[in-house]
Amino acid sequence: MSTDVSTNTTVPPHPGGEKAPSPGTPVVRVLLDGVRRNMRQYGMLFALGLIVLLFQVWTGGDLLLPRNVSNLVLQNSYILILAIGMMIVIISGHIDLSVGSLMALVGGVGAVLMVEHHLSWPVAVLLTLLLGAVAGALQGFFIAYVGIPSFIVTLAGMLLFRGLTEIFLKGQTLGPFPDGLQKVANGFLPEVGPETNYHNITLLLGLGLAAYVVFQEVRDRRRRREFALEPLPTGLFALKVTALVSAVLVTTLLLASYKGAPVVLLVLAVLLVGFGYVMRNAVIGRHVYAIGGNLSAAKLSGVKDRKVTFAVFLNMGMLAALAGLVFAARFNAASPKAGVNFELEAIAAAFIGGASMSGGVGTVLGAIIGGLVLGVLNNGMNLVGVGTDWQQVIKGLVLLAAVGFDVWNKRRAGA
Repeated sequence: MSTDVSTNTTVPPHPGGEKAPSPGTPVVRVLLDGVRRNMRQYGMLFALGLIVLLFQVWTGGDLLLPRNVSNLVLQNSYILILAIGMMIVIISGHIDLSVGSLMALVGGVGAVLMVEHHLSWPVAVLLTLLLGAVAGALQGFFIAYVGIPSFIVTLAGMLLFRGLTEIFLKGQTLGPFPDGLQKVANGFLPEVGPETNYHNITLLLGLGLAAYVVFQEVRDRRRRREFALEPLPTGLFALKVTALVSAVLVTTLLLASYKGAPVVLLVLAVLLVGFGYVMRNAVIGRHVYAIGGNLSAAKLSGVKDRKVTFAVFLNMGMLAALAGLVFAARFNAASPKAGVNFELEAIAAAFIGGASMSGGVGTVLGAIIGGLVLGVLNNGMNLVGVGTDWQQVIKGLVLLAAVGFDVWNKRRAGA
């Protein structure tokens, strides 16, 4: 009589969709497997950490001096603002070549209003932001409703806005800007409370941001489980949160030990949190991903792609206007040559931060990371005395490597 008994002891699936490691699997092996499967999402974050470490050693510790960290924020604020809008444009499957020229135009119009006509700076800021929105809306109309490719429309916009800047400024530099606007671009948050060795407001904001990061990451992980999506392995998730919180706290301490957080950093934080929420949770954000990922399927699903595209370019126009005001106020003058090649910097930041040429891929945080990669490269190479010629070569290679990495990931995922 046969007494065969099945000894199949299949490990039950881990709750929430996460694959449980088989008995005896080393923890390091599980972590490395998680890193490999999520390399596309976090590759540039790792790269940013390595670049910071490299230049910190190469500059003898000068890169992370409190004063230099503060300058790094101020010097790259307008590129980071542009990169947020550009990332959304690229996710939707389009491109915008006009943002650098639009920055110059907005700065020029703002200078004429505030310097020549003595308009109060808050009113002038509102009017110039409205100008940026109108410019973006016009381009969005031709792209979404007339059907002209975004490359052509924004190339025309680049030439048009640059010419209008020359007309408004009559080929001359115009300034200075009011003190209030200069404080937004160059100033620091005020101090309150008892005197300490650190800036109290900056410390409080940094702690609040760290708490928000933890809350958001835990919330996203829980939502992935609710939708039966595989979350990060627990060890890798803990490592990710620890790295993000550590970066926030270290940056906070460095800024708080100097003059505090720059005002423009608070502006960037609001943009990051606001647009990050919209792209992750709002209907319009999901529609942007949908039309960029598969336009035909999005249309069949009822997505109003024309309205979404129009809104994307209107938003890009407003962000370009904001970046233009920050740039002009930082240098206390509007110039016809302002913003030259800034559109290329913003596009590079988006692709380095994880955007895809085919659209439908990318995050707002990725745009910030991509912008910081370029900013740290620029700052670090300046500190060690690398010439501008070689700086261009190195940044070009970094961009090529980032896009090549994206292509390699796609092929590996499809294999």
